[in-house]
Amino acid sequence: MTETAVGYIGLGNMGAPMAKRLLDWPGGLSVYDTRAEATGKFVAKGAKLMSSPREVAEDSAVVSVTVLDDAQVREVVTGENGILSGAAPGTVVAIHSTISDVTAVELAQVCRERDVELVDAPVSGGAPGAQQGKLAVMVGATESGFDKVREPFGYWAELVVHAGPVGAGTRMKLARNLLHFVSFTAAAEAGRLAEAAGIDLVELGKVVRHTDAITGGAGAIMLRDTTAQLAEDDDWYPIFEHVRNLGEKDLGLAMSLGERFDVDLPLAKLALTGLGPGLGVGTPATEENS
Repeated sequence: MTETAVGYIGLGNMGAPMAKRLLDWPGGLSVYDTRAEATGKFVAKGAKLMSSPREVAEDSAVVSVTVLDDAQVREVVTGENGILSGAAPGTVVAIHSTISDVTAVELAQVCRERDVELVDAPVSGGAPGAQQGKLAVMVGATESGFDKVREPFGYWAELVVHAGPVGAGTRMKLARNLLHFVSFTAAAEAGRLAEAAGIDLVELGKVVRHTDAITGGAGAIMLRDTTAQLAEDDDWYPIFEHVRNLGEKDLGLAMSLGERFDVDLPLAKLALTGLGPGLGVGTPATEENS
């Protein structure tokens, strides 16, 4: 694979640092962006400048795409001067944009009719991860498609995961981001409680970031391969039962604090009833003991 030419379309906040790491790819790099100012630094370092997605595809066996949304992805892939108008049979097109999994599956079928393979490969880690080459990439692809992209992706990603068939990469990314943004909402709720109780929010933020770096945050409990309820003789049961009991105690205390300061905590209420079932250890401990 190291002799395979790669192409990159879309050199924005995420695409540029990802493509930058491919400048060292032995097979060569071609680039395209609608903004001339985005491509100059790549050309100066040896990349080939192309005038359209079609030209990128004509020059590359693996083409990465990082554009804004579903509409732009469709245009880049199937437009008049899109990738499919220039891609040779066997080309792999990797979509790094977070789009609908339905769009990914539909475009994969269109590409398949031209003997081109489309894989959905959204990333996680944000701009800092892209700058540091530490992104995680979740790839929806056939085994052969995954084999073709794994090595070039390793130039800009620290973790390359084969999520399953086409569409699975996007579904994994959406599940990951569900946790991400629900956590942000929970952080805002915690902030309201802390502010009402006279706590310095900046100092609270320092504590949260410090301890999450140690414990792993919410990801620390994502260790099982199923969400099914646990049998009491399962090795995980006492571990998650302890987590549930500790969490319910602290949630109860936080809700009592919220009542004293007249702060509504809707996510805390949901967490109190859902923590035990979510961990696979049954109903809330207070109900078990009643």
